[in-house]
Amino acid sequence: MSRYSEPVCRLCRAEREKLFLKGNKCLSEKCPVERRPYPPGEHGRTRRRILGYGIQLREKQKLKRYYSMSERQFRLFFQRAERKSGITGEILLQMLERRMDNIIFLSGFSHSRAHARQLISHGHFRVKGNKVNVPSQLVNKGDIVSFRDKSKTHEELKALVENNKGKTVPGWLEVDRDKMEIKIVSFPTREEIPIPVEEHLVVELYSK
Repeated sequence: MSRYSEPVCRLCRAEREKLFLKGNKCLSEKCPVERRPYPPGEHGRTRRRILGYGIQLREKQKLKRYYSMSERQFRLFFQRAERKSGITGEILLQMLERRMDNIIFLSGFSHSRAHARQLISHGHFRVKGNKVNVPSQLVNKGDIVSFRDKSKTHEELKALVENNKGKTVPGWLEVDRDKMEIKIVSFPTREEIPIPVEEHLVVELYSK
């Protein structure tokens, strides 16, 4: 699978919104979106009017980049959401929120989603006691995600969890920082997913 190797802050500037791809940098005054709130490139300052298909495409790109997914992987998630009963857009968002890398980031157990993927790929986490090394794996209600025993004694990881103690955690997650565990209390509702995206436009784009 191809990987994006350019500066990720360019993606935030392209969408003119913070996608929180660089962890704490996104919350500081060094954030490029704060300093240069216009798209990158020679014609970035030029106002461009976007209509119809362009609006739908921008919403899809924004959502895909927010979770740092490839086009192929994002489309597979959409197809899975489409097969389920209910509102496709909301089901898609719920599935994206339940990804392992997103859970780790939201709980403050990583600096960013990219960092979370690295930790998961290196085998630092367990789900219900079983080793997990696939960042896109979905968690379910009642699952307990925890660092493996050896990782719990890793000084850098312990310091990371401690430093993020004040981070606000969504109500559908229950975090025990002493045990370095995350419990999935429920599935997230649309109101609990604070992403500035109009998911119905993504559905319309893929439904053409």
